Amino acid sequence: MSGGRKEVAEVLALAAKAGGKVVKQAQDVFWGGHSGYFTDLDGYFWEVAWGPDQSFDDAVSVTL
Repeated sequence: MSGGRKEVAEVLALAAKAGGKVVKQAQDVFWGGHSGYFTDLDGYFWEVAWGPDQSFDDAVSVTL
């Protein structure tokens, strides 16, 4: 995510509005990023995360 910490909370709110359940609110994490989790309507868990060192290529894949 390129929108930073704020965007993590925004995506979690969108997931909840679409019927998902937020199971871990957005918070700072030990590796220096910010993340939270939600479950979709089928019960699958998804992580929404931002990291200060994350970058993306033209295909929107994380580059290390």
